[in-house]
Amino acid sequence: MDHSTTTDPATADAQPATKAPKTRWYRQLYFWVLTAIVVGILVGWLAPTTGIAMEPIGTTFVSSMKMLIGPIVFLTIVGGIASVADLKKVGMTGLKALTYFQVGTIFAMIFGLVAINIFRLGEGVNADAGSIKTSDSAAKLIDAGQHQEWWQFLTHIIPNSIVGPFVEGDILQIIFIAVVFGIALNAMGKLGAPVLDGVQRLTGVMFKILGFIMKAAPLGAFGAMAFAVGKYGVSSLTSMGGLIALFYVTSILFVVVVLGSVMAFLKLNIFTMIRHLKEEYMLILGTSTAEPALPGLMRKLEHAGVKKETVGLVVPTGYSFNLDGAAIYLSLSALYIAQATNTDLTIGQQLGLLAVMLLTSKGAAGVAGGGFIALTATLTTIGTIPAAGIMLIFGIDKFMSECRALVNFTGNAVATLFIAWWDRTLDADRVRRVFAGEHVAPMPAQDPAHVDDVADLDGDLAEYGHHAPKHAGAEGEAPAAAAAAEPSSAADRRPAYSESA
Repeated sequence: MDHSTTTDPATADAQPATKAPKTRWYRQLYFWVLTAIVVGILVGWLAPTTGIAMEPIGTTFVSSMKMLIGPIVFLTIVGGIASVADLKKVGMTGLKALTYFQVGTIFAMIFGLVAINIFRLGEGVNADAGSIKTSDSAAKLIDAGQHQEWWQFLTHIIPNSIVGPFVEGDILQIIFIAVVFGIALNAMGKLGAPVLDGVQRLTGVMFKILGFIMKAAPLGAFGAMAFAVGKYGVSSLTSMGGLIALFYVTSILFVVVVLGSVMAFLKLNIFTMIRHLKEEYMLILGTSTAEPALPGLMRKLEHAGVKKETVGLVVPTGYSFNLDGAAIYLSLSALYIAQATNTDLTIGQQLGLLAVMLLTSKGAAGVAGGGFIALTATLTTIGTIPAAGIMLIFGIDKFMSECRALVNFTGNAVATLFIAWWDRTLDADRVRRVFAGEHVAPMPAQDPAHVDDVADLDGDLAEYGHHAPKHAGAEGEAPAAAAAAEPSSAADRRPAYSESA
């Protein structure tokens, strides 16, 4: 049965399929970010000292973006949960998302295991685990991983304070606080309407700030890329080029085969989705992290027709639980270290390794150096592969982080679309039109906001969060007529107001 909905024929006739007006290519954000990445690579390669000196530029931009992630995630989740009439639907959506995340992670890890078992790049290295020297920075990660228990991600969800998670940028704990706060606000009914009104207005402020910061994205990408190439050099790429290439090829196959099949099941095209999200991909490529692209992904999926509460719950949760790229990296790297240190693992031991990684990968979610901590925790838990072996891949980890982030980001976008289909709320026709670049009117319950270019977020999202009542009149109907409609229980929970431009 097709769970997707379709656009009303009358509405479709009233809105002919036209291409959305596009900014000239040399004024679009992705062009300047891509240019900055190329320049950063050249600077880091030709003048390594200068490239290393550019580190503050990249880290400052990433920090400024991370500053907004916590508030945006909190406000979006609270606004979504507090606005729905049936909280059971929110709980079911969360359960479906966690189920999908686990299945996706298993498939990703299997891809990594199969790839390294076929090509066996670690054979012939003959590394002596006892003589491997560990750098100070790597030693800290190894120590953190050795003290990382598989069950800690469960106890870690509950924060010690309300403010702490926002200060530390712990997305998992912020999600927990937001869900509890949203449920409580929903339960208050009409009494909570002013608070929900404030949440929606604050969300608009956060996206306004986001628009300002996004103007500096090319500078951030330049600084991050110049530092990476200047510090680690291209020699790291050539010495371990085989493992890097295998990781990239495996990741691409996973995106095309597995995620592409999910999109095909939804009657959507993954390549048009990737093209639609090109600004976010360029941002991730330049900064080596998917976090700065989270707000843009949420807003674009909402514009494509995915319900706000679905986007607000699935996307942030996916950033902690749906790490497809990290899953491929973990399984491939663990087996490479085993082969390089001449540690033979049976099929049963490899499957046991996979089971442990399903838990340890969640334990280090959102932690600096999380990939290495999760890998070390896995090796320590298993006990058969020497944890010091991670030094064999420490030098090239930076060049693999971009791919991890890109795959994680793609997996979360696909997951959100699939969960929306599972909830029978996905307008597949609208999604296709938006991904194809057609000019599509804003959602009926949303203010006009075009999200064709993330570079224009500061203008497009000026009125973000101002929603009409759920059962307002059809698009184009006078506000007075919409206000005269009989409110439902869901409308009672959200502030019924509108503002003219």
